[in-house]
Amino acid sequence: MAPRSERTIPKDEPNAKPLDGVAIRRLLSLARPEGARLALGMVFLALGSTTMLLYPQGLKYLVDEVLDKGRADLLDRAALALIGVFAVQGVAMAMRFYLFSTSGERVVTRLRDAVYRSLMRQEVAFFDERKTGELTSRLSSDTSVLQNTVSANVSMVLRNGIQVLGALAMMLYTSPQLTVLMLAVVPPVALGAVAYGRRVRKLAREAQDALAQANEVAEESLAGIRTVRSFAAEEVEAQRYHGAIYRSFDLARRRARVAATFMSAATTAGYGAMALVLWYGGHLVITRHALSKGDLVSFVMYTMTLAFSLGALSDLWADFMRASGAAQRVFELLDRKPTIEASGGDTLPAMAGKVALEGVSFRYPTRQDVGVLSGVNLEIKPGESVAIVGPSGAGKSTIASLLGRLYDPDEGRVSLDGRDLKTLDPSWLRRQVGVVAQEPLLFSTSIAENIRYGRPGASDAEVEQAAKAANAHDFITAFPDGYQTQVGERGVQLSGGQKQRVAIARAVLKDPRILILDEATSALDAESEHLVQEALERLMQGRTTLIIAHRLSTVVGADRVAVLDHGHVVQVGSHHGLMAQEGLYKRLVERQFVAA
Repeated sequence: MAPRSERTIPKDEPNAKPLDGVAIRRLLSLARPEGARLALGMVFLALGSTTMLLYPQGLKYLVDEVLDKGRADLLDRAALALIGVFAVQGVAMAMRFYLFSTSGERVVTRLRDAVYRSLMRQEVAFFDERKTGELTSRLSSDTSVLQNTVSANVSMVLRNGIQVLGALAMMLYTSPQLTVLMLAVVPPVALGAVAYGRRVRKLAREAQDALAQANEVAEESLAGIRTVRSFAAEEVEAQRYHGAIYRSFDLARRRARVAATFMSAATTAGYGAMALVLWYGGHLVITRHALSKGDLVSFVMYTMTLAFSLGALSDLWADFMRASGAAQRVFELLDRKPTIEASGGDTLPAMAGKVALEGVSFRYPTRQDVGVLSGVNLEIKPGESVAIVGPSGAGKSTIASLLGRLYDPDEGRVSLDGRDLKTLDPSWLRRQVGVVAQEPLLFSTSIAENIRYGRPGASDAEVEQAAKAANAHDFITAFPDGYQTQVGERGVQLSGGQKQRVAIARAVLKDPRILILDEATSALDAESEHLVQEALERLMQGRTTLIIAHRLSTVVGADRVAVLDHGHVVQVGSHHGLMAQEGLYKRLVERQFVAA
């Protein structure tokens, strides 16, 4: 298995681009499929914003025409009119919110689906370099940040934008002098909002990265809880998570401090402008008689509408900056082109099953300083079983990974029936290869679904037949729920031997032409090994088989044995032939007998 790197997704990957208006436009383009719903939402948005702008005019009428003139007969009518305006506005706001929110849910659902599909297409080396917790954080947290940006926040920007323009127009209509006075405070606040948005974007990205790292720690420790518990390392893991989550908190606190500072300055400036308006407007009403009382009341209301709308726009600007940081990470995953495509290429109409490694050299992408294989030449004939043995780290499992084209060799080639694997469709190729590993991965579903994983359309009878061939049927039917028994996360509800036999049944049902047995019995007790070995021998019949093993019992039945040492094939022959030679194989076997 490839060594895992500790690095996270780098901020300066080749695919990463600076986030500016282009990124924002791309974010907004995610909402295009929701065009009809959003258009209807826009209608309600315009209706709600318009009614908001009518309210100050209603107050002006109430003050000038009703209160000042003592027209009690008009009071009821004016009050009912205002209630009607508020009712229309309430319905419009509710419909706008519903339409934009559901559109946002649809958008983020499609986005998560697209990101996950992109992840599923990436080559295995991509996952060697990145932690699972980080990727799941990108898939959940970052896409959630984008949700409001592409839906509700868009409507809020439009609503507040309409209200800013409408309020400004009505203020100019009511009193140009007061409008000029009030606008003196807007440019400084606007410039502050731009600087604030940039600062928030940087802090938001750093906070999201820190949160992703905290999620990685949590996922690692929870997935390996048995190891944590066996080492009594609960407090160690708790401290690791504590440190990671508080790094995220510290960045969030700094972001809150920046937000609080800006909000304080903007609020002070806004209310200061309001005080100036009331002072100067009062002079216009009392001493100059240039305004009516109703005009001053409506102007103040429009000023408040303008102030609140500008404040909301500054908050939304910060949200867009936060979303742009999340978008960069999401788009990196969405746009990344795998070095080994998941599908595409030729297929063989008929396959004999001849496998060959020709001058193969390989280094894992995460450890370019360590050569794993060097000039390996090995041929496995159709239907032949070849065992690969050697010390730990010799490169045995790497050969298995190359046969399934999880990686491509740095030099040389791996071929199937004379065709370079690089020319074949990887998806088709992997359907021809069955793998039974030392620690098989079972999914958290039923035994039947795990067996059916390689052939989703297989019938219950075929599943049962495969289980019988794998010596699994008896223990499965002994469970109260039989084949519908839930195996738990990673098959934790089953013993090692039971998991191994379910994995063999899965391989039997898949019916591959090439079989890879990667130390499939090394972790089992004698009874389980006997049952598994019997099932494996049944499975190997008529298939080209590569056996990676330490135990002698799994090697002696192979047609040939290849001995690997430090990435080189140093011996090839039958078990008995190699035992007759003085070499590494004989020493490995003798050492095993001494250890036994």
